[in-house]
Amino acid sequence: MNVRQMLTEERGELVELLRSLTAEEWEAASLCAGWRVRDVVCHLQTDTVSLPDYLLTALRNRSVDRLNGALVTRFQPLPTAELVDRLAQPGGWFSRYSPKLAFADTFIHQQDIRRPLGRERKVAADRLVVLLSNPDPFVRPGRFLKGLRWEATDADWSRGTGPVVRGPGEALVVAMAGRAAALDDLEGDGVPELRRRVEA
Repeated sequence: MNVRQMLTEERGELVELLRSLTAEEWEAASLCAGWRVRDVVCHLQTDTVSLPDYLLTALRNRSVDRLNGALVTRFQPLPTAELVDRLAQPGGWFSRYSPKLAFADTFIHQQDIRRPLGRERKVAADRLVVLLSNPDPFVRPGRFLKGLRWEATDADWSRGTGPVVRGPGEALVVAMAGRAAALDDLEGDGVPELRRRVEA
């Protein structure tokens, strides 16, 4: 299976999840600091706007944080059903030009929603290997990866040298994105250092 197919399946699972959420769950806190589930879904609308529209918004908001905030603000007034319907459409420029990046970003944000809500799922090993090998660059994973040995317990994947961080692939991917919620799912003599970095 190629990355574009994985991205299509990932978005399909996200849409299915979102269609099942209650009104209360839409307003619940996500793993993204300061963002509710609704805000995360608004952020994911990036792939539903045209590339010229996105670039113009980026020019008006000169930092990634401001750009993200502007997109969230734009889409917040939409009904939840419309937000989901937009995500259910075939991927746009982001998916077309950067499928690996779009896949990593979609996965992380889906877990940002699922973990606080207790909506666990089984992620296929081949998807995990791609995600572990290509962590989301938007979250600057190098600051967490450096000097540690990462080992997945449910996929044929390892990386790096140094004190070991070991656990399920999903938890490793989420930890690489700096989410403290995944740390308790990991083991090894590298976990204390990883925790220090995440919580710094």
